[in-house]
Amino acid sequence: MKKYDVVLLTDSRYVNPEKTDPYIENVLKEDGLVEEALKELGIKTIKKDWNDPHFEWNTTKLALFRTTWDYFDKYPIFEKWLQDVKNKCLLLNTYDQIKWNLDKHYLLDLDKKGIPIPESIFIRQNSEVLLTKICQENNWNEIVIKPTISGAARHTYRLKLNEVEDFQLKWTSLIKNEDFIIQEFQKNVISKGEVALMLFGGKFTHSIMKKAKEGDFRVQDDFGGSVAIYNPEKKMIELAENVVQQLNPIPAYARVDVIWNNSSQMVVSELELIEPELWFRYNESAAKMLAKSVKDFIKKYDR
Repeated sequence: MKKYDVVLLTDSRYVNPEKTDPYIENVLKEDGLVEEALKELGIKTIKKDWNDPHFEWNTTKLALFRTTWDYFDKYPIFEKWLQDVKNKCLLLNTYDQIKWNLDKHYLLDLDKKGIPIPESIFIRQNSEVLLTKICQENNWNEIVIKPTISGAARHTYRLKLNEVEDFQLKWTSLIKNEDFIIQEFQKNVISKGEVALMLFGGKFTHSIMKKAKEGDFRVQDDFGGSVAIYNPEKKMIELAENVVQQLNPIPAYARVDVIWNNSSQMVVSELELIEPELWFRYNESAAKMLAKSVKDFIKKYDR
């Protein structure tokens, strides 16, 4: 008999914090909504830092990724932990989907399935590639570079053509450590923003418009970006649902981020299956849908 049905995975900042701010309070509220929804279905839960060295992961049926927002800063530790814990309990989303979604190379797989993405070039670690050459070959006047394994805009840079040459030394240092993705900067991110669409069991529930603050391009609220409820057109919802329908199994939860590219076409900028912010505070009923997906998953896969 397992002690817990579900462990909600977070990081150390969000386990009984001594001090809070509006950002942390939102995290605690939304995790609380998920915990409450699970308990309403008779599911025994506990919230733990994924990196807690004292917790015994074989005491739970399932670990549910929620707010593990430091894993990309501790990736070697996280990767080792993930390898270990997958043999001790179920993971949601599944281990295979997590491993696939950890690296932005997954965008190439979506592209092969006919999902529109921003034009992207992937550069392997230790490659001797000149950014100026990439810009010239693709006729790009402005680019964004970011690691293929990352989050919270870590090592993400927006560079105009006249800045690229001076950045080469920094670039040479960065590419020694990890793979990168290079994309033409999509100007509509500034003017129109980025839409995050939340889906549970493959079905759309709600969406948020994210916009960068004046003078920035990063839409994350970590950098002063704004969020607001957004009512997407049917075509955008169909795009997001089509993305998750391509996956097997259909993930219990997913966030599909959509932007308008430089040709004003909708493209998928990110697919988040690991620890996406899901903005339950804007749609509390979505937490109940997640709880039902969790219960169904346990019923199907727990042995």
